[in-house]
Amino acid sequence: MRVSFKQFAKQFSVPHFWQKFAFVAVAIFLMGFFLSFLIEVGWGTDPCSFMNINLSNKMGWTLGTWQLTLNAVMLIFVIVFNPMLIGCGTVLNMVLIGYTADFFTWVWGGCGFHAFIASSMGVRVAVFAAAIIGFVISTAVYLNCDMGISPYDSVIKIITGWLSRIPYFILRIVYDLLAVVIGLVAGHFAVNGVQGSLLGTVIMAFAIGPAISAVGAFMKKHIAIFGE
Repeated sequence: MRVSFKQFAKQFSVPHFWQKFAFVAVAIFLMGFFLSFLIEVGWGTDPCSFMNINLSNKMGWTLGTWQLTLNAVMLIFVIVFNPMLIGCGTVLNMVLIGYTADFFTWVWGGCGFHAFIASSMGVRVAVFAAAIIGFVISTAVYLNCDMGISPYDSVIKIITGWLSRIPYFILRIVYDLLAVVIGLVAGHFAVNGVQGSLLGTVIMAFAIGPAISAVGAFMKKHIAIFGE
């Protein structure tokens, strides 16, 4: 997809830029924050995080460093085929989520929170439910800010454009399943096995779509900068 520099620059100068930037920055930070809880509980995450957690574990990298590296490689593909999908949200997503999750995972390990989560099934379920809800809502806010999407999400949008006869939701399911399979294979070959389970992945597969619609409708109705 050929675009001029002027067209591309518009992605970084949308109306109410700084207000929307604040929303997307907080939302992406919270995605990493809630992801750290999901990692602690160990019952699974979204497909992309599941893949990255297991690949980083296999390679001995931190999640943030691996996620940034993979996103940078995928970003080259996006720049070549559809740079209009790139915005500030893209860059923040690449950098913030993994390193934020790494930081808070380190905090939880140092303050005894992991032992607290493991103390009872009730606590574990409550933390997992709260983290899932928080992660899904944060993801929905980030996507509704319309300030660029992650390279992972951009790649499937580009592929969908090439395979327009196949419905997006089918391609998305296959794409996410491929990420899960990659994560499972990486975990299988890692010394400490697969990190997480598929429970979180299944829940998010059903929850994120409706959440995006509901949160988007709320933002347009109650937050002026999104209702214009």
